[in-house]
Amino acid sequence: MRSRPSIMTASRRAIATVFERLDYGALGTIYCDEGGDEFWKAKREHCRRLGAKLGLALLSRLKEGGTSLYVGAGVAEIPLVLLERLEKHRGVTACNLRREEVAILNRACDGLPVRFHHRDAGLVRGSYDHLWFVSVANDPERFPELSALSYGRANPVTFNARNFISEQRAVARLVNRCLGRLTIPGLVTTTVEEVVWIADWCHRRGVPYRIEDRTYPSPTVGDPICFVRVGSEMADVSAGRPKQGPTRPQ
Repeated sequence: MRSRPSIMTASRRAIATVFERLDYGALGTIYCDEGGDEFWKAKREHCRRLGAKLGLALLSRLKEGGTSLYVGAGVAEIPLVLLERLEKHRGVTACNLRREEVAILNRACDGLPVRFHHRDAGLVRGSYDHLWFVSVANDPERFPELSALSYGRANPVTFNARNFISEQRAVARLVNRCLGRLTIPGLVTTTVEEVVWIADWCHRRGVPYRIEDRTYPSPTVGDPICFVRVGSEMADVSAGRPKQGPTRPQ
């Protein structure tokens, strides 16, 4: 019987150490308008545990010594970034537009081979074989109209079509810049709500892709995360209408 893959003890300790060092009081004001302490009291262990589980699934799909770009990397991405660095010896560029959060994350990761960067992921140079694009296009702070539409909460009375078009163009530019530097074949990790952006990019360029059926809950808000193999020889979509991806769990 094949043994179940597991995280090395050193990696598990590193993840636990970072989560112990995090300033949850400061993070509470970044992630929540109010009730930040209660939020992290409920989510802290959840993020660590689900992040490690998702990290194992990701590691099984990544090659040793490759490179990953993380768009909007925060607390939820800590286990994944650490696992890539410690267990696969991969290069990781983890980007976040919140300067204060980046400082908190880097203080918690002091002494470990991980750094978070306050920069626009779309401006990162170089190529990579894995793109992490999770809860970016449906971020309610940065893209409120896109988020409302993605989650089925758009109000036809108050929906701002002009702002929506602006947000749509901004996301399309970001997707184009990030996927434009993905080596082919490559892997994209994204949510079921956002997979249409990846599919549309591939469709427009005639790049085959395959959306895996299995999904994993995102550590912070529970959005279903899936893996997309771009340019894969096993791709099941190469032309025609972009595939929508796995069905969102009810």
